[in-house]
Amino acid sequence: MRRFLISVGFVAGLWINPSLANTVPLTESLRPAVRPLPSELVPIEVATSNSRFSNWVKAFRGRAIGKGIKASVFDRAFRGVEYDKSVIAKDRNQSEFTKQIWDYLDSAASPVRVENGIKALRKYKKTLEQIEARYGVEKEVIAAVWGLESTYGTRRGDIDVIQALATLAFDGRRGKFFEAQLIAALKILQSGDVKPRAMKGSWAGAMGHTQFIPTSYLALAQDFNGDGKRDIWSNDPTDALASTAAYLAKFGWRKGQPWGVEVTLPKGFNYGLASRKTLKNPSDWAGLGVRAASGGKVPNHGSASILLPAGSKGAAFMIFNNFAVIERYNKADAYVIGIGHLSDLLAGGPPIKASWPRGYAPLSFKEKKEMQRRMIRKGFELEKVDGIIGPNTINAIRAYQTSVGVTPDGFPSQNLLKLLRGR
Repeated sequence: MRRFLISVGFVAGLWINPSLANTVPLTESLRPAVRPLPSELVPIEVATSNSRFSNWVKAFRGRAIGKGIKASVFDRAFRGVEYDKSVIAKDRNQSEFTKQIWDYLDSAASPVRVENGIKALRKYKKTLEQIEARYGVEKEVIAAVWGLESTYGTRRGDIDVIQALATLAFDGRRGKFFEAQLIAALKILQSGDVKPRAMKGSWAGAMGHTQFIPTSYLALAQDFNGDGKRDIWSNDPTDALASTAAYLAKFGWRKGQPWGVEVTLPKGFNYGLASRKTLKNPSDWAGLGVRAASGGKVPNHGSASILLPAGSKGAAFMIFNNFAVIERYNKADAYVIGIGHLSDLLAGGPPIKASWPRGYAPLSFKEKKEMQRRMIRKGFELEKVDGIIGPNTINAIRAYQTSVGVTPDGFPSQNLLKLLRGR
């Protein structure tokens, strides 16, 4: 399961972990970015005592009943549940995984994934067409989410969700979030949609073909096949695919509008305009010399901004409202581009034309923090030194680059760090 990773608006060197649920509420994202946990913040000792966990379960039982969970449902759900050290190990180690966007896209939109996606579209053609007709989300987009989230249903997760969520809630690092997910999971069991031990998913509680977390399931899961259950776990993907379409539709998906279009930028382009805050109609971008990579002007699909996921050295995209809708599923630029590009390929579209800076040596987590510290020392505003290349850091990088007369593309490169060290 690919899952999730990443909330920072910059993708090169971004943490990409597709299967993690985050602390952002449903209205923000289905499974937004999970921020890396610096290794120095990881507790040296983790409580694993069965007695302490058992005491926590007893106390939680009262809280769950107070929120409407029947005692019988709770007791059945927790029968045989134990503290799972492997779940904590996965949670602690997530900050160690980094991937450049080009490497991520090599996997997300690989020939094999495209081929299997075309087969899935063919196999479930009628179902996907019916879902598209009802929710107004293109079948290729739904299939792309399915492909990245569970490799078209072949990797849905085999971890007991109640045990995983109970372990994470007891552990306490994000206890409030995971306890809320655990309550939601119990409500799902109480509704009769699934039996306790059949509720399988990722270590962070993401479930089914398209990896819904429990709160998102309660809000938007669909019984599309009309059997009386919102079953996202079984081999039949119908309800899961419809649930994904319902999710995207709720947050404003516009049928017929692309997530983004690859573009070429003119010589002398003002890279300061490559910001999510700068919105222009395609005709206005065309007036500045921005053209579709395929040639000609980009059609008027609404206001758009320019995204440079690898700085000035890689592909450039003109992104529209649907980009932000996919972000509701996962905040990472790499993930959104992965979904969008895979869906384009499934619909017969072209590969990305621009080359990527594959020889680029990324900053390590330690170097990213050094870069942030040096930026602050030079008077460029940053909220904190955390090694996360988010929008604030990108804006600060651009401001610094402008001040020293280099291309302000916001890219956290080794060259940037050398400049900071040398001045």
